[in-house]
Amino acid sequence: RVSPNMFWQDNHAGEKFVEDAFQVILEEAIRKGMDVNEIQVCEWKEPSELREILDLELTEEGEPPEKLLGRCRDVIRYSVKTSHPRFFNQLFAGLDHHSLVGRFITEAMNESQYTYEIAPVFVLMEEVILKKLRELVGWKTGDGIFCPGGSISNMYGMNLARYHLYPDVKQKGLWGIPRLVMFTSEEGHYSVSKSAALLGIGTDNIYKVKADAKGKMIPEELKKQIEHAKSQGAVPFFVCATSGTTVLGAFDPLNEIADLCEKHQLWFHVDAAWGGGVLLSRKRRHLLSGIERADSVAWNPHKLMMAGLQCSAFLMKDDSGLLKKCHSASATYLFQQDKFYDLRYDTGDKSIQCGRKVDCLKLWLMWKALGTRGLEERVDQAFSNTSYLVNEMKKRKGFQLFLEPEFVNLCFWYIPPSLQGQEMNEDFQKKLNKVAPVIKERMVKKGTMMVGYQPHGKHVNFFRQVILNPRTSKEDLDFFLDEIERLGEDL
Repeated sequence: RVSPNMFWQDNHAGEKFVEDAFQVILEEAIRKGMDVNEIQVCEWKEPSELREILDLELTEEGEPPEKLLGRCRDVIRYSVKTSHPRFFNQLFAGLDHHSLVGRFITEAMNESQYTYEIAPVFVLMEEVILKKLRELVGWKTGDGIFCPGGSISNMYGMNLARYHLYPDVKQKGLWGIPRLVMFTSEEGHYSVSKSAALLGIGTDNIYKVKADAKGKMIPEELKKQIEHAKSQGAVPFFVCATSGTTVLGAFDPLNEIADLCEKHQLWFHVDAAWGGGVLLSRKRRHLLSGIERADSVAWNPHKLMMAGLQCSAFLMKDDSGLLKKCHSASATYLFQQDKFYDLRYDTGDKSIQCGRKVDCLKLWLMWKALGTRGLEERVDQAFSNTSYLVNEMKKRKGFQLFLEPEFVNLCFWYIPPSLQGQEMNEDFQKKLNKVAPVIKERMVKKGTMMVGYQPHGKHVNFFRQVILNPRTSKEDLDFFLDEIERLGEDL
């Protein structure tokens, strides 16, 4: 009898497993996972039950390939199908086949993108993509790097802003600098708070600027906050505006914020992790008017553009090498200065990481396949689907918009028949607050679709639907409304 451990020493057997596993992926995850007639969004199991089904515990002896292929099928079966046309839960959805192939190649090559000698193709590819993204922002020069996510991109902006103002902080730490304060909208992403904590700036030194009813930062309030901070002896250094807030999808007025940043000499960062893809749309890029005046930008192509997770770019206007100066540690075993090629292509010292996954190929291959105009159509279709759903909601008695969407975030309440026509008093609000969580539980356990919900300020729980998947049809959107009504009609 040949043990499983001996099996894995056989190269041909290993290749056969890869081949068979790819067939499982193609059939179960890709073909079925994208077909509303084949599979549900999820097959819900309670944690204890799922743990038992999957048999997650690790053992002393290996297992044969037949059993492992069964495990691969189980992993796919019980995972959420984010490529399903009725998955509306996050700020990413759908599957781009070309991007997926890029991810397959990246994982197969298993390269770390820090030097030209180990990742020559991907170093050059990243340079081209970052240049293209900067051009869309409106910059002719600049720098940048791919990051593990938009949160890290925002942290890069904050760290560079501090280093730009006080370069000695890299060596001396916080002891030699005054109290620094920053500003972001009350609708801004929570990563700003996390970054301030991690960098030692402190969350108490974040001034949250009021937003208007649509979720946009109010420039006059920012002006007051800056002046107030200065009156307290603090040093303002960083403003984070948002292009596409997480819940409401709001776009801050960038030109007015840029005016204040220029007046007070503050680093102007734009968190366009969610809304950056709008720059591809000639019809709607006006939503980000003024972004070209920013010092740095966070942009996640894995969201609106549908590049696979993860694909997050940090972009900056400065081309003086500030990014490298701020983060470099000059490890001699990686970044030797007597190499035989142009050292400008050893880009790893710009990063806070050492090992760094290749995130550019998935975007490059997708862009090559669709072209800029194809990506533009994808963005415009997301807007079109949102408009369709808004119009349909207005025809149905139980749906009430939180606000008219400016972007593809569609926020709304469903009011079940038992509450329709009632006075919107405190008792009504308490009951309405329970509706979205119950409907969400029912849809997840039924497996038909998935959509997020949340409270917001003084407002009780409402749904936030995001329609990104280009394979989501009008029939899927009609089903969404019908299913909400079915799941909530008895509440």
